[in-house]
Amino acid sequence: MKRGLFAAALAGLAIFLTAGTVFLSTGETVPSEIITVREGDAERGAYVARMSGCIACHTNEAAGGALLAGGPPLQTQFGTFFGPNITPDKPHGLGNWTLDDFARALRLGISPNGKPYYPAFPFGFYTKLTDQDVADLWAAFQTVPGIPSPSKPQEISFPFNQRWTLRGWKRLFFNPGVFQPQPGESDLWNRGKYIVTGPAHCGACHTPRNPLGGRNAEQALHGAGELPGNERSPQITAEALREKGWTETNLAFGLRFGTKPNGDVVGGSMGEVVRDGTSWLTDEDLEAIAHYLLNNPKQD
Repeated sequence: MKRGLFAAALAGLAIFLTAGTVFLSTGETVPSEIITVREGDAERGAYVARMSGCIACHTNEAAGGALLAGGPPLQTQFGTFFGPNITPDKPHGLGNWTLDDFARALRLGISPNGKPYYPAFPFGFYTKLTDQDVADLWAAFQTVPGIPSPSKPQEISFPFNQRWTLRGWKRLFFNPGVFQPQPGESDLWNRGKYIVTGPAHCGACHTPRNPLGGRNAEQALHGAGELPGNERSPQITAEALREKGWTETNLAFGLRFGTKPNGDVVGGSMGEVVRDGTSWLTDEDLEAIAHYLLNNPKQD
């Protein structure tokens, strides 16, 4: 048996033994309401959507797909995932959802019918979103034309296609909770941390994972090895960034225009992040991201 297949088999067995045991011993409480803000600003929500990577994951631009009507394939060691249709179409999108359904999906990784989402949907980061950002996102999605296109089913082989095990996975690796500013730090630093560890979900690509797909918190932002397309996500700790010549000024500039300190341009997945996400952010938010990344010795 090839090493990769053997590792996958071991990971699958571990998922069933650990996640299944935890799930059977503990249930999952799903609150009916988890958001207090009921009115959102669609224009601001469109900005948060850019910050959160919604466009890139839920729009198959390369195939000429409509906005938010279903994303391109995301290949992982567990299978291939497709961002679903999140337009207001009732049969195929979010047309039958409520704001509370939407908030539970973002905050808890739970669908309206109570099923857990795969962590390819980065609810582990979106759980930190403020009530206002959630309400604004919801308002923005209501303005998008509904597209009657069914979402593609996830292409996941056994045993990873056993969705019930995800409840156990969440017990092991998911820590829900809205972002809380860190006392003693500046507003700029806390804004940067909110963006990096929340909506921008930088750790989804730049933090290594264990065989079960859980992020290694002790190695946050230390690079995640091989990514889809044979890419390797680099380390973006403060020390690593400074060694490569990044400063707060050129990092904010690079997130806007996709340039490196040596004048080269970023490509691959990070090029898409810049194109669809960070290039749309305000100067203030780009400065906050750069300030946090270059002034965070803990890299949490």
